[in-house]
Amino acid sequence: MKTGKGFRFFNYEAPELTPFEKLFEIFQELITHTSGDVDEALDWLRELDKEYELTDENYTIDDFIEDLKAKGYLREEIENTGGEGEGEPGEGTLSITAKMERIIRQRALDQIFGKLKRKGSGNHKTGKTGPGDEHTGDFREYRYGDSLEHISMTESLKNAQINHGMDNFSLTEDDLVVEDTHYKAQMSTVLMIDISHSMILYGEDRITPAKKVAMALAELITTRYPKDTLDILVFGNDAWPIPIKDLPYLKVGPYHTNTVAGLQLAMDMLRRKRNTNKQIFMITDGKPSCLRMPDGTYYKNSVGLDDFIVEKCYNTARQARKLHIPITTFMIAQDPYLRQFIRHFTEANKGKAFFTGLDGLGEMIFEDYEQNRKKRLK
Repeated sequence: MKTGKGFRFFNYEAPELTPFEKLFEIFQELITHTSGDVDEALDWLRELDKEYELTDENYTIDDFIEDLKAKGYLREEIENTGGEGEGEPGEGTLSITAKMERIIRQRALDQIFGKLKRKGSGNHKTGKTGPGDEHTGDFREYRYGDSLEHISMTESLKNAQINHGMDNFSLTEDDLVVEDTHYKAQMSTVLMIDISHSMILYGEDRITPAKKVAMALAELITTRYPKDTLDILVFGNDAWPIPIKDLPYLKVGPYHTNTVAGLQLAMDMLRRKRNTNKQIFMITDGKPSCLRMPDGTYYKNSVGLDDFIVEKCYNTARQARKLHIPITTFMIAQDPYLRQFIRHFTEANKGKAFFTGLDGLGEMIFEDYEQNRKKRLK
């Protein structure tokens, strides 16, 4: 079924799922598309139920809603409708819980990075070996200053036996073997998401895929690389940070695109990080069309590429380069003149750019995150 929001649902058979599980899969997708609006998501679910007969008399949508509340996915807040002091109970307002927010982030991770195998915490590696805290499985001779806890007694005793024999057994410094280790390093990432009005223009929902990518990346880093940091900001006429828990509720606004404000905020956030490895990911579909002037007013121009705005973008990209912060741009728009702008922008920063549609956006960002991690941490 195609809706006015530009997304599709298809009937499918899932005989091994319970009625709740079948509806829960669909509800998670709907709650993401509706930016956390439970009433709107349930309205869409009822419409889908009418068309595809998702429920029967044994299990209804109302039963499903009660199960969502009982399992801690929804909470109901009762509003008073009476006057002051009367305390008359009114209709309840449904909203998703923190538990549901985590479920949505995990689902986004599974959808986008489904083949990813979780590993131990903080396994960013440099190319250097020495007194680190992550074992490599390789061995080398003992050197003055090596920690005793890194000496492999099994390998050292084996060396002593070979070198001195069993009849005249002794263990000397030359027999000692140390298990090599890598230094662990950390990566700080800022993800910039364009929320200008063009992200929902032309009948294409672009904000939901961007939102899913952000949720998946957040879940990836917090579970696989917990020593890394991820900050998320959105930019329209201005730029502001948002907490990870607010991602399901992210909406597009009636904004122009102030790319400079987003980049400046991202650099400010990264300046405060102690990590030496820093990067910016930017998801955008439109040209820069807005600047905030020193007096607080906005300079806006949506016609073509404004030279004044564009030059500010290039200068900001160069500033990031001086701070050793590479910018990777994921450009959803395909207009030739915008692609040319991004090429010049990328050259100014010595970063990277991907000209892509919405399909595969998540996998592309994940792969680039991994490649940047390896490249930057050598």
